[in-house]
Amino acid sequence: MKNKEIAMLFSGLLLCAGMQVLAEEKSSDEKKLDTAVVEMDKEAGMPACQESFQQKIKSDFGVDDAMVQGLRGKNMGYGEISIALGLAQQLPGGITEANVQKITALRQGPPVMGWGRISRDLGLKLGPVTSRVRKISAEVSKQGKADKMKKAEKGERAGKPERPEKPEKMNRPEKGGRPEGAGKH
Repeated sequence: MKNKEIAMLFSGLLLCAGMQVLAEEKSSDEKKLDTAVVEMDKEAGMPACQESFQQKIKSDFGVDDAMVQGLRGKNMGYGEISIALGLAQQLPGGITEANVQKITALRQGPPVMGWGRISRDLGLKLGPVTSRVRKISAEVSKQGKADKMKKAEKGERAGKPERPEKPEKMNRPEKGGRPEGAGKH
């Protein structure tokens, strides 16, 4: 009898764990958002694009350097920053320090929450945020390509520094015999 109770308890726990895994499956909006963030952060990995992303986020969301740098200090990439600001914008009061803090606290946990769950729990829509992240990434990418084209037209090498000239070789002394006593011990 005791073994049956233990077996039923154990199977019940497994069933609950399985239900939790199914409940945490990502929605299509969240999968699209994850893809957009990966693309944005990959592009932002280039030093020339970092400033462009920062400027674009500041202008699109109407925030200052301190806000962006504060979020960067929390180990957030430009994609995550765009999501946090996009969600905060939907909250009453818009993008305020308190709203951004609320969202980043949920994201960083404990327990750590995904963007889909954060948006569901706060009653926000993830679709518009996904569109905005994609738009920001596309615009910065387009601007980066335009800048490369301008450099190419001016005859500058885009992305590669000029090679320094090789130093002249030093003249070697003429080969001759070894000085007396050299090599003999």
